[in-house]
Amino acid sequence: MRLVTKSPSIKEALTGELRKEGIKFELTERSSYETFVGYTIEGTLDEIRAKIETMESAEREAIMEGFTSFKESIMHVLDHLKAGAQAEKLLAEGPWVVDILDQLYTSGVVDYNPEDGSLKLKEGVDTAAIPFQFKFPFDLVTNPEGVEKIAKQFVFTDLVQEWEFEIHELDIGKINALGRIASRYFPEDYVLKVYFALIGRAILAGEILKALGSGKADLNELRKAFLSSMPIQIPTEKGTLVINSSKEAFDAVIRFLEKQGYVDVKAGKVRKLRDIA
Repeated sequence: MRLVTKSPSIKEALTGELRKEGIKFELTERSSYETFVGYTIEGTLDEIRAKIETMESAEREAIMEGFTSFKESIMHVLDHLKAGAQAEKLLAEGPWVVDILDQLYTSGVVDYNPEDGSLKLKEGVDTAAIPFQFKFPFDLVTNPEGVEKIAKQFVFTDLVQEWEFEIHELDIGKINALGRIASRYFPEDYVLKVYFALIGRAILAGEILKALGSGKADLNELRKAFLSSMPIQIPTEKGTLVINSSKEAFDAVIRFLEKQGYVDVKAGKVRKLRDIA
């Protein structure tokens, strides 16, 4: 159960927030990459729109829809920068902010104050004259020859570092806090999958510790008993939470509990050492 980011800013902000909440995690850094294959249209926002409007192919509507969203995102960021904004707070709105800020930096229209981490649009900048690159993926295109009259092929490969937050938390309250924090940095569907995986593991771990009580249990018998009762269905205020586990996943939870000091496993026997705080 992990969160993964390639953004140094998100890594720093998330690390600070998780530590502040006392959420247990392990941070791993490794080499990775970002690749985008598609097309780019360059110019001011008005120029880009005009170029898209000249398209006669079927994908014009989808490309225009993407451009409209791109323009709205730019205007949102510019509104913040006109008044001045904290870089960390702005980046926390989502990964899409990074590309827009990079383009504004390249155009030389933004001042950055390293002392307080603030960003501000330079005085006298005509926002209508700022050049941008609007990128869209190749799979939107059905008529490459038509698109290439106004757009350039664009392939971007960036060798970057990636940070993986392996979450070691079993406390439901702290998992809820993690969900709130992560929702500021990652897409909703991604956060929900990680959140419910953590909830499922926490509930299964709690049931295992409850079943162990103050004595020992044979690991094979314990595993057999739990797997025979799968899936576990838990009614909630909004519906039903269903938790399922394979033999391998159950054993992984046992190893996790052992590593975190909740159980001791010796000679095929499992003994509880402590409860989840």
